[in-house]
Amino acid sequence: MNTQSFIFSVLLLIAVAMTSCFGLQDEPTFVEADLLGLWGEGSANYNDTIPVHFVRFTMEQDETGEYKYGREWDESEGVYEDYLKPYGNGWFKYKLVKSDLTEIHLMENGFADIPKVYVVTKLTASELTYKDDFGKTHYYHKCGER
Repeated sequence: MNTQSFIFSVLLLIAVAMTSCFGLQDEPTFVEADLLGLWGEGSANYNDTIPVHFVRFTMEQDETGEYKYGREWDESEGVYEDYLKPYGNGWFKYKLVKSDLTEIHLMENGFADIPKVYVVTKLTASELTYKDDFGKTHYYHKCGER
C-alpha cells in the first residue's frame, strides 16, 4: 500500500467515525403505560378550549396480544363513549413503539380496518402531543374520569 492510499484510508476512517458520532440523535422512547386513560383534545394552550373530542387508551389486549384497545368519540357530533358498540366504529387497536403510535381503527362493516400512524412528540402524565401523516399536530390533556 503506498503512502497516498494509506493516508486516504485513514482520513476516510476518521470521517466515518466522526459522522457516526455527530448529528445523529436517538429517537425518543415513550412508555405505552403513560397513554392509559382518558384524553381530551384541545389546543397547544389547553386552557383556551373545552374538549369535545376524546380518546381512551385501555389495557385490554387484542387476540394476538400485540395491540391494546382504545376508543375515540366526538361529543360535538352527538357521539358519547357509551354509544360506541364494542369493537365497532369508534374503537381502535393501538401499540406504541418508541415514538410511533400505530392505531388500527375498526369498522363495523368488517370490510376494512383503517391503519393510522402518528409520531408522538410529547407524552407525560398530563399531556400527549403527536403529529399525523399530514403534519398536523394534535394536542391532548389527561381528563378526569367522566
